[in-house]
Amino acid sequence: MASPREPDASPRPDPIVGPHALREVAPGQRKLVAVLAADIVGYSRLMEANEEDTHKRVLLLRATIIDPTIAKYRGQVIKNTGDGFLAVFDSANDASQCALAIQYGANAMSAEEPEHRFISLRMGINVADAIFEREDIYGDGVNIAARLQTYSEPGGIVVSGAVADQISEPAGVSVVDFGELHLRNLSRPVKAFGLRIERSPKPVADSPVRAQGRPSIVVLPFRNLASQDDAYFAEGIVDEIIHALSALKELFVISRGSTLGYGSEIIDVRAIGRELGVRYVLYGSVRRSGGRLRINTELNDTESGNIIYSDRYEGELSELFALQEQISTRVVTTIAPHVREWERARALRKHPQNLTAYDLVLQALSYLYHMDYDSFSRARGLLQQAVTHDPNYAPAYSYLAYWYMFRVGQGWSTDAAADSIEASRNASKAIERDGNDALALAIDGHVHSFMFKDFETATRLLDRAITVGPNSAMAWTMSSATCGYLGEGPTAVLRAEHGLRLSPLDSHVFWHEHLLSQAHYINGNFDEAAAWGWRAAKHNERFTSNFRILAASLVAIGKFVDARQIAQRHMLVDPNFHLQAWADRTPLNATTRDNLRQRLKAAGFPE
Repeated sequence: MASPREPDASPRPDPIVGPHALREVAPGQRKLVAVLAADIVGYSRLMEANEEDTHKRVLLLRATIIDPTIAKYRGQVIKNTGDGFLAVFDSANDASQCALAIQYGANAMSAEEPEHRFISLRMGINVADAIFEREDIYGDGVNIAARLQTYSEPGGIVVSGAVADQISEPAGVSVVDFGELHLRNLSRPVKAFGLRIERSPKPVADSPVRAQGRPSIVVLPFRNLASQDDAYFAEGIVDEIIHALSALKELFVISRGSTLGYGSEIIDVRAIGRELGVRYVLYGSVRRSGGRLRINTELNDTESGNIIYSDRYEGELSELFALQEQISTRVVTTIAPHVREWERARALRKHPQNLTAYDLVLQALSYLYHMDYDSFSRARGLLQQAVTHDPNYAPAYSYLAYWYMFRVGQGWSTDAAADSIEASRNASKAIERDGNDALALAIDGHVHSFMFKDFETATRLLDRAITVGPNSAMAWTMSSATCGYLGEGPTAVLRAEHGLRLSPLDSHVFWHEHLLSQAHYINGNFDEAAAWGWRAAKHNERFTSNFRILAASLVAIGKFVDARQIAQRHMLVDPNFHLQAWADRTPLNATTRDNLRQRLKAAGFPE
């Protein structure tokens, strides 16, 4: 995008195409245009609440803001629907400036209205080689604009990469990189960006404790007894149960990521108990058929191999969350009967208002854990859709924050600073909606620490994350990182060890191992730091942060040949790395930073 500026007060005339050229396109002809698709958020709800009032206000919005603004930017309304419109423009810049002006106007019109009467729009823009007919236009590019609109948050705009390349970035408008969205019925992904204006509608620590003395449990993936396409649904039910159990300090709960390799038909509970160090194993099956749901569960004792209980839960799909609560409550009252009722209630997530949003989050998680870029991109689009369906559902924002944080960590980000801000923004939105969301609190804390060096805010958020999510591996490990940045080596080691204990077989285990290596390095345990660094390198051969700590640890113990080999591997992954730029951005304290820099220089890292 070009340099920032405000929406034009008086749009410039197009030097090639006249202001009425769009109206002169004959039926059946093609023309390259910018297509703006818009939809009124919650139109059916507004009409149901007060049909006559809503109709009048929508007509007023069109007459005073939408139609005059489209005319001002030389656009043409192709068709009006009851809850939206489709318009075309001669240039992408005109379309985007018009969309922003309409959003500003719509927000101003509803500024004094109570939340339930807020009229806001979602918009999508794409450049399309469209086929014109008398009252409509057609083509893949038109469909893309309409589908991008469904990914927009209320009051926002989503544009394709083709549009983003042609427009200016207005001041006061944040531009969010959505990555590649996989739109319905399209074989190729579409690069997309969000334009978000300031005023948008409002949507209605302790030290580690060892597992000894606490009931320990792992919840294995449930078998899906319906179509294979429903596998994500079974995984999602497990995720909700784990979340409810993990928030209880009386239990020790292994993370979801460490269970993904146990999805086979034959389950040896004793072997699982030995491998993961847990006393209990819960697993089961799910069948979803039409509007009905059946869940079978089995709780096993890993020491004896005996089945403690076997239950069946049946009900309507709309009763899903009540069934999940029954399952988690049954587990708790069996293995930790002393846990008080209010503690169990606090541990439960707030239910989504929209089952579609819940389903979209489950689908996103199934892609997010695959750890490849294509699946990762699909997850972003699904989470964005979940937000549009239910702006109050905290987990959708938590996992969006995780998506941006992980995107930066994997080196897939084209703008790490902007993505870090977006991670923090989404985490804050999750916390606003559910103050007990440990993942959101941990991510927000880590972003403040790692990217912004605001350690006071980070510590407060991370301590809160551990309090409300004592079994959150991410919270413990991220807290270890911040303790390390502050030079608190012993605490950093303890917290990283606890995070790794909670997530021993996670696909992200390299990250936990790396931060334990970093904690040992900061604490002066260079042999231990090198040992954990080697383990992390084995699990991820492109993780540059780990290579740096490993190389410095090897120099510290006199293994210069190994250190230089690690430096060479680092440069193959990141050939543009220089120590000065790294030193300027690292959150490590001055003493640790300077010593680390000298050791990295000795290993062969370029100054």
